[in-house]
Amino acid sequence: MELDSPGTIVGAGWGVVHLMLRARRGGSGAEITAALNEFTATEPNQAVAFSVMGGRADFGIMLLGPDLDALDRCTKRIRSGPVRCVASFFSVTELSEYTSTEDDERERLRAEGATDIDGALVEWRERMAKYRQDRLYPRLPPRRVIAFYPMSKTRNVGANWYALDFAERKRLMLGHGRVGRKYAGRVLQLITGATGLDDWEWGVTLFADEPTVIKDIVYEMRFDEVSAVYGEFGPFWTGLITDVDEALARSGLS
Repeated sequence: MELDSPGTIVGAGWGVVHLMLRARRGGSGAEITAALNEFTATEPNQAVAFSVMGGRADFGIMLLGPDLDALDRCTKRIRSGPVRCVASFFSVTELSEYTSTEDDERERLRAEGATDIDGALVEWRERMAKYRQDRLYPRLPPRRVIAFYPMSKTRNVGANWYALDFAERKRLMLGHGRVGRKYAGRVLQLITGATGLDDWEWGVTLFADEPTVIKDIVYEMRFDEVSAVYGEFGPFWTGLITDVDEALARSGLS
């Protein structure tokens, strides 16, 4: 990964930090609010605050931006407040190595008997340009619910993802992606890479307006071979997205 000015990722994606926090009741959240306001004052930095459902944490913060120094400073300022961090995850936005190539798309169009392959490929290139932009440099959507979980691929005897050749892994992942696309418009998925950066290999962040659709997509994907045979999943965190002051107030911070 090439670095330009300190902390700025060049030619790659952006840094992402997920924090799950327990509040010390009666404390002041002013420093947390100030940290987030300072962080998001610089484009394209983004932050999502949410009230964690259940009792494992009070609230969570997701930070996203190109400057690792800014991410780190904001993270440290949040943690210096009246909180205890019960879980954290660092990752970076990335493109999937299994993304279809133009040759793949041309072959698919030929197999389906398309009459205007060149015209269809122009549309495909436009879609792929948007896909790459959304994966590497996402704008987080104004949705009501956020869910996050880390995951890895297995290395078990008889189910070692990394022992499969690339063509087989790509075939499986393209099928896996078709399941996810059934939920387009209802669930936005942001998959970030953490291999060598954190304990898990990827982080999956889901945005939706209702928790049931998140439950549905995760359930359906469990039956896909990529998940059923080769997937290992960490803890799931679900929250209601709100502004930071409301998240702090619900957590007992003034």
